[in-house]
This record gives sequence, structure tokens and C-alpha cells, in this order.
Amino acid sequence: MDKGHTLPQDIRDLRHCLRMKSKYAILLVFVVALVIIEKENNIISRVSDKLKQAPQSLMEVNSTDPGLVLSENESLLSLSELDSAFSQLKSRLQNVTLQLGGTRETAVAQGPRRHVLLMATTRTGSSFVGEFFNQQGNIFYLFEPLWHIERTVSFEPGGANAVGSALVYRDVLKQLLLCDLYILENFITPLPEDHLTPYMFRRGSSRSLCEDPVCTPFVKKVFEKYHCKNRRCGPLNITLAAEACLHKNHMALKTVRIRQLEFLRPLVEDPRLDMRIIQLVRDPRAVLASRIVAFSGKYETWKKWASEGAAPLNEDEVQRLRGNCESIRLSAELGLRQPAWLRGRYMLIRYEDIARSPLQNAKEMYRFAGISLTPQVEEWIQKNTQAPQDSNGIYSTQKNSSEQFEKWRFSIPFKLAQVVQSVCGPAMSLFGYKLASDQETLTNRSISLLEERRAFWIT
Repeated sequence: MDKGHTLPQDIRDLRHCLRMKSKYAILLVFVVALVIIEKENNIISRVSDKLKQAPQSLMEVNSTDPGLVLSENESLLSLSELDSAFSQLKSRLQNVTLQLGGTRETAVAQGPRRHVLLMATTRTGSSFVGEFFNQQGNIFYLFEPLWHIERTVSFEPGGANAVGSALVYRDVLKQLLLCDLYILENFITPLPEDHLTPYMFRRGSSRSLCEDPVCTPFVKKVFEKYHCKNRRCGPLNITLAAEACLHKNHMALKTVRIRQLEFLRPLVEDPRLDMRIIQLVRDPRAVLASRIVAFSGKYETWKKWASEGAAPLNEDEVQRLRGNCESIRLSAELGLRQPAWLRGRYMLIRYEDIARSPLQNAKEMYRFAGISLTPQVEEWIQKNTQAPQDSNGIYSTQKNSSEQFEKWRFSIPFKLAQVVQSVCGPAMSLFGYKLASDQETLTNRSISLLEERRAFWIT
């Protein structure tokens, strides 16, 4: 007898029901898969459109990361490697999402993105003050990137050439503040290849260029003159650096190569930038004393005249000093006049005030910039402004700051101080630096050469 005919009716009904449910389940899975694929295609399409505008594709970026390289059998070696690769890929996709404007809620929660420019001249303590921003983890900080432009584009001082150099500096600065670091590739020598360069000036002075994910694995036999200080990194990947810049909450940049404040007006008025300009000044007598030590060859004429006095000081040298003081003074006067375009966006501060009260003035600078100062910055300031003695390096940022700012009074002859006072008198008066009448006054610390006034800043 056929066993199929002996099955009860209810069992046959159950088998039929199970077959129908299986068909529906398969259909449901197929529909869900189509929805997921459609969403994936939309996301990929958006990312692809963005990457068409970028100088380097996401695949090229990933190719520099050994954690994402497949083995010969085209599979990752282990589950842990897969997890690591997924985390890194997620981080990179977040960077792309930032460029696409897909994290508006996060951006709002973090507050507006600030762009801070520390504007100074050489030997005014700008490297030290720049560390106040470099030490904060949510700030992307660049140290003297305009050095590359100065080395590549030559302009004679004065006249139309001075205006030309200021315009070039300004235009490059704007792109850097917008995280377009590729602009530097036109000025770095030798030219970067595939957006990689071992010749980024003072890379080690920017934490953001020496931390993950910008710090790629070290490459042997590749010489990098300005290497990272606390870890070994491969050549700078400019694409990764630009992505890291976009990922940070704020951007800060230090330069001694922009002196004309009026040229920065287009940047201040650019709606893409929320600019804050901090102009740092220092007693010009202290600046000259420091430059004679740091740039001995360039100031050989000054040293010979001060020690021998056989011949008069070169008039060109004196006029160059006068021009430096005047450009600083004119920019400061413009900022203190508070024109409408600069109101609330300019701060003038003396290095001497910072040296005497570094933490207090750091808080004022952060308050002016509209950025919350973090404990890590406070800790760095406490550690690096109370050193028992100065570091030997002329570019050191570790100082006993309360004693450091007056050391120049014992290293410069009075005759040199007199020259500075004669040509920089208007600037010294504006900034509150008193004149010394003789050598005794110059070296007597009980006689202050600094007028007691609150740091200039505009709210």
C-alpha cells in the first residue's frame, strides 16, 4: 500500500503550510536585500561624487595603511585583523562624511569651528605661545607653513614686491585655514610624489601631524629632516593630514611672515572662516638681543659695531629695523581702532604679560577665541613654564617664563639699546615699553621697563 496515502490529512496540511512559509520567507529576504543594496548604492554614489573632486581617491589613501592590505589569497589573515581593518575604514568614512556635511548634529554639539591666527615676528616668543594651541587635542595646529612660500617665491623688500608677497601669503593662508593642505605641494621642494613628502617644515612642532592617523608606519632609508619628536613616522601623507584637519573641531596657525593686518580683511570677512587674530608683540630691544644670538651670521654687523665701534652702523640695517617696528605698530593701531570688519576678532598681547602669568593669559586668549581650554593645556603650561633652567636650544619652548623675559637686559650693550629706542620709539610707546637712559638703568631689575597695563584684547 502506498504510504503517501496513509498520512493523516492534518499532517499533509502542515507540510503544505511549511512550504508556503518558506517561500514567503525567501521572498521577504530578497526584498530586504534589495532595500539594503539600494541604500548602499546611494551612499556609495554620494561618496564617489565627493571623491571625484578630491586630489586622491579613498583607495589611494587606504593603500598607505598596511592594516587594510589583503594577503595573497585575497583574505585577511585573522578575525582580529578584520576587526582592526573595519575600525580604520569606519574612521576614514567618518572623515569623508564630514566633507559631505553628513554630521551636522555632531558639529552643532561641538559648537562653531574657530580659525585662530597667531601673528608675530621672529624671536617674540611665538613658538612658545603657539604651544598653548598645539597642546589642545581638538585643535589642528600648523607651525610656520608659510616658510615654504618664502623659500620658493622670492620678493624684494619694500614697494610693490612687498605687497605681492603679502597677497601670496594671504591666499595660501586662506586655503590652509580651510584645510586645503594640498596648496603647499606647489611650494615644497622637492615636489611631493603621490601627496607624500618628507620635507614638511618643522613637522615635529605640530602634534596633529605626528599622531594617528597621520603618523603612518616608519619607512627605512627615507630621510626626514623635520621629523616627529616623540615617535617615528613615515613621510607626511598630505591627504591624511587634510582629513585630520577637517576632523578636528578648530584650526590654529602660527606665522611670523604676515605683518600687514589690513591684508587679512578678505579672510576675516570670508563666511567660511570664523577668524580670530592674535597679534603677539615683544620689547624690540629684547627681540634684537635674541636675534643676535639665534641668527648670529645675519647680525654680524651689529655685533662688530657694538664691540668695536670703529665704523658707523650700516644705515640699511637701521632702516630695516625701523621698517619692522613700523609695520608692527601700524597693524596694532589698525586693530585697536576696532574697524567694523575687525571688531571682536582682533587681540593684541605682549609676550612679557604672558611670560609673567602664562596660565591666566592662556585663558584670556582661549576666551577671546571662543574655545574651551582643556586640562591638558593647563598641565603643559604648568610643566613648561616653571623649569629650573632654560633648555639649551634656541627654539626651546620649555622656559622659566617669569625670569626669562628680562634676561635680554644683561646681554645687550646700552649702545644697541639706544639705537632700538631711537628708531622704534613710537612702537615702544604704544605697547608700553619704557626707555632706558643709561647702562645702569638697563641692567637694574628693580627699575621696571614695562608699563603696568592690562593685556590688550577686544571682546
